Amino acid sequence: MQNQYRLGIDAGGTFTDFILADRKGEVRIFKALSTPQDPTLAIRNGLKLIEEETGISPRDIVSNSDLCINGTTVGLNALITHNGAKTGLIATKGHEDSIEIRLGHKEDGYRYDPEYPPATMLVPRYLRRGVSERVISTGAVHTALNEEEVREACRHFLREGVESVAISFVWSVLHTAHEQRAAEIVREMMPDVRLTVGSQLYPQVREYTRTSTAIVNAYLAPILQRYVEAVDAYFQSLGARHPVRYFQSNGGLALGNVVSEQSVYAINSGPASAPQAALYIGAPWDLKNIITVDMGGTSFDITLTRDGRANVSKNIDFLRYRIGIPMIQVETLGAGGGSIGWIDSMGLLQMGPQSAGSDPGPACYDQGGERPTTTDANLILGYLNPDGLVGGRLPLNVENARRAIKTHLADPLGLTVEQAAFGMFTIVNNNMVNAIRRVSVERGYDPRDFVLNCAGGATGAHIMALAREMGITKVLISKLASGLCAFGQILSDVKYNYMAPAPVRLEGAEAAAKLDALFNGLEARGVKDLQADSFTEDLISVRRSLDMRYVGQVHECTVDIEAFTIDEAALERLKAAFHARHEELYTYSEPQSPVEVVNVESAISGAVDRPARMTVAPGTGAHAALKGTRPMIFNAEGIVQDTPVYDGALLGAGDVLTGPAVIQEVTTTLVIEPGWKVDLDATGVYVVTLTAAV
Repeated sequence: MQNQYRLGIDAGGTFTDFILADRKGEVRIFKALSTPQDPTLAIRNGLKLIEEETGISPRDIVSNSDLCINGTTVGLNALITHNGAKTGLIATKGHEDSIEIRLGHKEDGYRYDPEYPPATMLVPRYLRRGVSERVISTGAVHTALNEEEVREACRHFLREGVESVAISFVWSVLHTAHEQRAAEIVREMMPDVRLTVGSQLYPQVREYTRTSTAIVNAYLAPILQRYVEAVDAYFQSLGARHPVRYFQSNGGLALGNVVSEQSVYAINSGPASAPQAALYIGAPWDLKNIITVDMGGTSFDITLTRDGRANVSKNIDFLRYRIGIPMIQVETLGAGGGSIGWIDSMGLLQMGPQSAGSDPGPACYDQGGERPTTTDANLILGYLNPDGLVGGRLPLNVENARRAIKTHLADPLGLTVEQAAFGMFTIVNNNMVNAIRRVSVERGYDPRDFVLNCAGGATGAHIMALAREMGITKVLISKLASGLCAFGQILSDVKYNYMAPAPVRLEGAEAAAKLDALFNGLEARGVKDLQADSFTEDLISVRRSLDMRYVGQVHECTVDIEAFTIDEAALERLKAAFHARHEELYTYSEPQSPVEVVNVESAISGAVDRPARMTVAPGTGAHAALKGTRPMIFNAEGIVQDTPVYDGALLGAGDVLTGPAVIQEVTTTLVIEPGWKVDLDATGVYVVTLTAAV
């Protein structure tokens, strides 16, 4: 760190987390309620809170920070609520409806469900305009662009008050001139709209994916632009010496102008930083296979790193919209502390995905919420401090929680309140376990080969149960766990992705030369862009990937490779990597079959120096942190067990305790179930290991 501070901000659905690190290695965490109606308000409130607790003014923090980093849910919320910009699409005539035709079926999991409704179109039919033009698969022009039809589309959009325009033509990635000329006309006639050009944003083969990605980007661009401008202006008013960096879904930082132009990269920016934090936490033990689970107030997010690299997904359906750009794979479901318990038509207890969020919040928050939530169940089970959360700043009302569970669940099901609460706890855990399997088992990974890493304010109450169910015997819980994504942001590098179509069979010197030239061209652009951002060549690194398939296959899979010269001999190396990845994903490979490349991609990163690792002073024994006991429930029968409660702030390095126990940190609560041992490391990480089957 070159300056006194580094600030990370992660805006979640319920809380906005703040991580403040200084050059001495001190790292502090703060939380403020999120303000979806004005996300910048939560930032102001959080900095005010930091000032109240530390005496350091927002101006002193910002003006003396080498990096201020923001992970935002603004784009995600706009996509969830369908509250993006009014968007128009200019497409090749006859292809205006590709986003509704999709790939001829519904998303996986609903393909054969006749009751599953179609997705809401981000661009309604009357704002999709086809123009005469056609490029064929060789890149040759079959039909020239009709410029007058582009102008007519612009006139129509102007009449309809369109804020943002997406352009996506068939095979435009092999011949970009038509899209570029259409873009010139749009800029000439509609100078105030945001413009997304498909072949620039996502220069990859697959028309539907490219069109959908362009539309999502255009839909979010005005929203993100306004947000970035507001945040940048606020930090500048506080004397920021460096531009705010924004966290992207690809796991790297970017400047605000990049996020404004490529808004689709900011959709899932918050949880995408979790893998970086997990690897940093696991480094003292050389742990590289880590599953990170993040349970906040609204959602539950899972990410995975294997051999020190995060899972990256492309061409996925996210919130029912196909997005092609690379994103850290984050499995998300509605299973947060605010998840509401309810009884379905068959009389079965269900949890979520509906959430009480931060307004009105769980019943125990005493802010008007009347429905029973996960947090209410944890309070009844004795896991949470009845005096309140976040160091007592958020008081809890036990009677409200009991009344909500009794009225809506326990009485209708003929259960005691305690039994209903444990049922809620068990069901939400099962939901989360199923999601963990989707990022591990369903991608060919055995979760027993991984450690489980805790993130999010609500996860600590559930993580032991999740580990036990998954067969995982080691759990890492950082003292910064409740703000782990904000912590991951201050550890992350600047990262940009550069792509190109490469329809070529892996045979012969000509194919090798084409691939080598494509990679070298992409990486030259990336190095130039990062050097313009003040990164020297020694700080720049490159990762490559190729979308590959057996000739005749419909779908391809992504294969990661190191950067090396691709000559004819190296083609065998590429084939071997593809065969291995194909077998890993699908349990078989066909070494005798010819292989072809569809697309190539280079991820270019600029390394950012990291703050000093936090340290914890040696302890004098866990007994020194014992606050007393509290009745808790660890079984379906509702049997109460008197359980020791420890103050996490008083535990020191080397202190050891065994479950059942509860450790109360300021911003989270750790429930240590029977059969687990906890050892606090000097790096501020609780290492929890299974010692006995229960």
